[in-house]
Amino acid sequence: MSVKIRLARHGAKKRPFYRIVAADSRCRRDGRFLEIIGTYNPLKDPAEVSLKEERVSYWVDQGAIPTDTVKSLLKRQNVFANNSE
Repeated sequence: MSVKIRLARHGAKKRPFYRIVAADSRCRRDGRFLEIIGTYNPLKDPAEVSLKEERVSYWVDQGAIPTDTVKSLLKRQNVFANNSE
């Protein structure tokens, strides 16, 4: 089972709100997930990101691979800067 850290879309039509989740890569985008590790609200100015940093580092240490979008959010929050890739 390969785990990815990715966004799961919630919210109304044209009003997106995302959860940052650790999920099995075979599951659908908004389907089953293992754990919610943060949220992302792109409608705020500036965009609002909240993370459980210890859980993010736990999943990365376990081998979870963040998607490109999540990786950029983690770098912006200085969470992923310490890890190489």
